[in-house]
Order: sequence, then C-alpha cells, then structure tokens
Amino acid sequence: MEDIDFTQFVKRIKEKTAIDLSQYKEAQMKRRLTTLRMKHGFNTFMAYWEALSKDSKLMNEFLDRMTINVSEFWRNPSRWEALEKRFLPEMMKSSSKLKIWSAACSTGEEPYTLAMILSKLGAADKATLLATDLDQMVLQKAMQGEYQDRSIRDVPPAYVSEFLTKKDADTYVVNPKLKRLITFKQGNLLHDTFDSGFDLIVCRNVMIYFTEEAKQLLYHKFSKALKPGGLLFVGSTEQIFNPAQYNFEPAETFFYRRV
Repeated sequence: MEDIDFTQFVKRIKEKTAIDLSQYKEAQMKRRLTTLRMKHGFNTFMAYWEALSKDSKLMNEFLDRMTINVSEFWRNPSRWEALEKRFLPEMMKSSSKLKIWSAACSTGEEPYTLAMILSKLGAADKATLLATDLDQMVLQKAMQGEYQDRSIRDVPPAYVSEFLTKKDADTYVVNPKLKRLITFKQGNLLHDTFDSGFDLIVCRNVMIYFTEEAKQLLYHKFSKALKPGGLLFVGSTEQIFNPAQYNFEPAETFFYRRV
C-alpha cells in the first residue's frame, strides 16, 4: 500500500531541491529519514516538510543525513596502488593534461588521495582535479582539510610525512599545496549534466544506495563523460554487471574502461 504522506514528501523535496529521493533505495532512505523526523517531534513527513521549507538549519541537517558520508584515505589500498603504479602512468603517457573527477567526494579523503598520488608522480601541474558532492556541509569539511588519525590509517608513511601535518594528538591537516590542486563544487549526480572528456572518474561506495534504474542512468552518464579509453573507478561492492551496455570493459578489479 502506498504511503501518501512519504510520497508527497518526496515530491516536495524534488520540487524544492531537484533531489529525487525515489531514485534511492526506499526502505533504507525512509528508515533514515523517519528517525530524523521523529527526533524533531514531527508525526508526519508533511509536517516535517513544512518545517524544512522554512528552516535552513533543518534543511542542511536533512541533506547531511540523506547523503552517506563515510570516507577514508586509500580505501582498499591495493586498488589505489593499481591506479598509482599502472593506470595514471599510462594516462600520463597518452595525455599532456589529465582531467580527473572525484564524484560524491564526501569529506574529501578521496580527492586528497588522488592529489597526493598525482604529486608523487610529478603530474600535479599536468592535471585538473574536480571534486563534487551533493552536501554543502561535507564540502566545507573537505575544504578545511582536517582529519582524525583513524581516517589516515592506510596512508603510506612517506605520504603522511610529505602531505599531512599533525595538529594535535589525533588530528592531521592537509598540506595547503594539495588543497590548491582541487576544485570543490556542489553537484547532484542524478540531476546535473556532466562535463565531458575526463581521463578518470572516481565514484566509490555511492551506487549501493541507489535503485537499479538510477545506477543504470549514472553509468550511462559516466560513460559519456569519459573520453574513449578513460577509466571509471568504483567501490568494492559495486561490480558492474554487463558493462558493455554502457560502453565499458573491465580493465582490472573495480576499474572499467570506456571503449
């Protein structure tokens, strides 16, 4: 049976923010938002909507809750090693200026990992690095560039000493020269039109929250945004079944090449 209250809430959110909650797995999203709604004492989603539409603090909290902000440096280290040792050097040989996008970058660990690797390879001044996320609050944290030591546990020691400075007992700060390599920008993956000509798109551990239809839409959009031969780097639980339908072919575990 359709939940009219939630359906109307989804409709209003889409009208106001261009965020289409129907493209997220409903049970997961509804459970998360019900907890948030009840925390503030609203008995219905429409009552919650009325408050959201008038209170920017509530709206920011809602956006923060519906986006999944779990990130760390060098997540799945062997895959980053493949990028550093194999794929980026290959790209550097075939392109004088690399165009890279960290999509759904959360609090910034992923684009900073990319920036560190590019710097180590001597490609920092031969690359543009865009990092986008739906949530303005996490982008602010990303631009601040401060991280707890648990976030950097997989960063190789040589990178820690070169690119991170210890601020206090359990906090590290990213080197300002890394920050200058990254353009942080708000973006809605499901709604926005993408730029094109990317050599590499990194979008990891986000697809698992979307419906199958939304995933298919995104894979098509990512494919068109990549140049022929460009790579899509996905998360460890996000294997693409039948990649050929999106003009992809497997390049290595978690890497798909645009054909």
